[in-house]
Amino acid sequence: MLITATEFKTNIGKYLKLAAKEDIIITKNGKRVAKLTNASEDKTDIVKSLIGILPNTISESEAREERLSKHERHA
Repeated sequence: MLITATEFKTNIGKYLKLAAKEDIIITKNGKRVAKLTNASEDKTDIVKSLIGILPNTISESEAREERLSKHERHA
């Protein structure tokens, strides 16, 4: 659903409730500036998008160690 920033400010409670069921795109001067979405669905989508990224040749613990070592080098 697309709504203007003015409409959102006027009816914020209504759109916060609707965001649990559908994405709300907020526009200002005709440009998209924000998106309200269901937080729990967003986490699920992120997890689903990561499935299959890790190659079969590396174990979960090896991937974790590699990720942590990258952070330690940048610290």
